[in-house]
Amino acid sequence: MLNRFNARAAKMMLAVTTVVTATLGGSSAAWAAEDTATPASSSPIKNVIILIPDGMANDATALARWYKGSSLTLDSMASGMVRTHSADAPIADSAPAGTAFATGYKSHTGYVGVLPDKATMPGQKAIAPGDAKKPIASVLEASKLAGKATGIVATSEIMHATPADFSAHYPDRKNYDALSKQQVYNGLDVVLGGGSRYLEPAGRKDGENLVSSIKALGYDYVTTPAAMKASNSGKLWGMFAPAGMAYDMDRDPAKQPSLAEMTSKAIDVLSKDEDGFFLMVEGSKVDWAAHANDPIGIISDVLAFDDAVKVAMDFAKADGETAVVAVTDHGNGGLTIGNNATTGTYDKEPLSTFIGPLKKAKLTGEGVEAKLNAKRTNIKAVMKQYYGISDLTSEEIATIKAAEPGSLNYAIGPMISKRAGIGWTTGGHTGGDVVLYTYAPNNDRPFGVIDNTDVAKYMARVLNLDLDSVSKQLFVPAKQAFTAKGATYKLDLTDVKNPKILVTKGSTKLELQIYKNIALVNGKKTALEGVIVYNGVDAFVPQGAVDLIQ
Repeated sequence: MLNRFNARAAKMMLAVTTVVTATLGGSSAAWAAEDTATPASSSPIKNVIILIPDGMANDATALARWYKGSSLTLDSMASGMVRTHSADAPIADSAPAGTAFATGYKSHTGYVGVLPDKATMPGQKAIAPGDAKKPIASVLEASKLAGKATGIVATSEIMHATPADFSAHYPDRKNYDALSKQQVYNGLDVVLGGGSRYLEPAGRKDGENLVSSIKALGYDYVTTPAAMKASNSGKLWGMFAPAGMAYDMDRDPAKQPSLAEMTSKAIDVLSKDEDGFFLMVEGSKVDWAAHANDPIGIISDVLAFDDAVKVAMDFAKADGETAVVAVTDHGNGGLTIGNNATTGTYDKEPLSTFIGPLKKAKLTGEGVEAKLNAKRTNIKAVMKQYYGISDLTSEEIATIKAAEPGSLNYAIGPMISKRAGIGWTTGGHTGGDVVLYTYAPNNDRPFGVIDNTDVAKYMARVLNLDLDSVSKQLFVPAKQAFTAKGATYKLDLTDVKNPKILVTKGSTKLELQIYKNIALVNGKKTALEGVIVYNGVDAFVPQGAVDLIQ
């Protein structure tokens, strides 16, 4: 008993030292080296589940807790705070914020899984010559090379910034063609979420049919909750919406699974791998609701996210070899419980002032749109039935009527916020620290204030992965490597459907298909250990591709 007490006391002292160091200006990197110093060989952890409630500000969990009327699963897991800035801005975009979680490196706005081209924030090292926009390995990719099963789950399109950060590489989050093709060919075992439109020829600039490719690669491709549940395949790809999935409050359970159900299924499939697994789960639309200043959407999907966290935690506690991390990539909206109208009465307002109006809502603003008729002449009736609002002003009615399709939550969110005393400072992201929630069976988890890059470093350490080594293995500068072998090198981008690298040496002709893991050696197909990446300037290939030229 005494030894156990001493060990716990030492851990507490280490956490205190960390906080003091950070307060006095010590770097978060130094913190990570100290606080995560448990030898990897002594860790029993072989699985990691990271859950990301995109854009979830601190007040969002408080609001969801009051609305629910009881504690959240997240509450028992809080262990620290995370700094969210990117390489060149104090307020991060989701792409570089997710890249930090996935790779351990900060990046630039819009950049997915690649290094930035500039690093101007205090404490950031300058980008080495030739490293700008260079792809870097994610914890997911390193886990895959270590023999682990891997998966991504999201309520957005799966090629959206955060899920793409873990499974693809390109310095433009809007290039869905490049990102989705890499995801298809990057060897994941489970992919569940939205975005089927961007896998089909009509939704792609290159016109490629990636649904056919997914099926040809051996995935069980499912589009309904029932089919997802019934699948017995070890390779599962589920698409449940053309783009983003519905908010949980608006969801038709016969057409779309919940985030918790997708998380559960992903764990069921991945946990069959004896080598362990890595799973990323994103509650994507917390962020979308915050952009719209829509408190109902936030409550809907924070609670849905917390249900998914419970699924992960129940598995982890029963399994005994799984670490769970839950952390948002940045705040959004500047949500506050209390607004200008409560300035003089904030400490006298009962809970019902804030929660009462919210409880009357039966759908999010997005869900209400489907209840309006074509000419939107039934606005008063719909708002009374689904929001309990019977005092709409003429200006509010006009705002709802004029709202563009797909953006009604931007009109209705501020209306319910005003009635519920909910404040907002912006329609964009915010730069404050966010809460870190963690669980590990041996309590080897981060404490204190850490950097977003330390999240990746923690996950890599407990899984005994070397991310830098994997980056060197997966992303070799192609032109440099092949010309060094005396081969001729050509980057051929003329065919948008099949951009490729052509390498010739003697009688050997090598074709490498960009954004895929396919190599053709004198016409014979070979699967590589990773995808070919083109970042708009240079191409990068796995070392295995280089080794095909002798």
